Amino acid sequence: MTLLLTESDVRQLLTMPMALEAVEMAFHDLAEGTFILHSRRRIHTPNKGFLHYMAAADFNSGYEGLKIYSYANGSVRFLLPLFRWDTGELVALIEADYLGRVRTGAASGVATKFMARPDARAVALIGTGTQAPTQVEAVCAVRPIEHVRVYGRKEEKRREFARRLAEKVKLPVEAADSCEQAVRGADIVIAMTTSAHPVVESAWLEPGVHINAAGSNLAHKCELDGEIVRQAGVIAVDSIEQSKIEAGDLIQVFGGDAGRWARVVELAQIVTGRAPGRHDRGEITLFKSNGVAIEDVAVAARVYELARERGMGREIPFFEKR
Repeated sequence: MTLLLTESDVRQLLTMPMALEAVEMAFHDLAEGTFILHSRRRIHTPNKGFLHYMAAADFNSGYEGLKIYSYANGSVRFLLPLFRWDTGELVALIEADYLGRVRTGAASGVATKFMARPDARAVALIGTGTQAPTQVEAVCAVRPIEHVRVYGRKEEKRREFARRLAEKVKLPVEAADSCEQAVRGADIVIAMTTSAHPVVESAWLEPGVHINAAGSNLAHKCELDGEIVRQAGVIAVDSIEQSKIEAGDLIQVFGGDAGRWARVVELAQIVTGRAPGRHDRGEITLFKSNGVAIEDVAVAARVYELARERGMGREIPFFEKR
């Protein structure tokens, strides 16, 4: 029987600590060669919509799956079919909007754990969309954060966002009047926007800052000015293959120059200690997150197993023998 898990089910089951643990282990498995990853692909539809799909298999946990999501008329719908790789059994169908938000935050949290200075205390967040809160939640789970500044284009929205975020993370959250005001003095900078032009400039950055650039996954978009990429001492991505397709922040600086791309390491190598997350306190470190399917499958597997333990979800008789 296939277990159907709705958005409501996922929200009840999934926590940030669970996601952080699952995502970190997924990158460890990827480095060890027990996780196989296929990069995102897109189908463009005549109504200016998209169908996106990405897949992964984890031979350690025994699960494989893919995330499929459509965009049309301003709406996005996410679905994650989860299979047992050894039997091919479809064990779950999971609505995956909230799951995606949490796993994206968790990826930035894992990068922050291994790349940011241990004493990082001040966070700047650029962007107030639905993906933004989990970015801060994850960072606060891995560093002793004391203060957050946030900027979004609409004043009323960013002030309300700051109020709600403060309630969630139990920390002071200030609504800044500009991107520059938010970023100056920050130990960790998070860019979570859909901007086609830089929202963070190198002149605003403090020595030793760590940056999570997680908002854009299209080649023609970028959130960071090119000088930040050139100055960064360590640049990590979730997948080099996928970054060469989607990471506009890097593509627009490196182009097709293999020598420049050789500076980039996969987060899996840092998680397993095969590459350093930073060399010293003063260097800038950058995690360019595009979002990869290992994160979705790893988190979905944890959600599915917990749902089975708690008797949640609804069973559907797919592929039952008659």
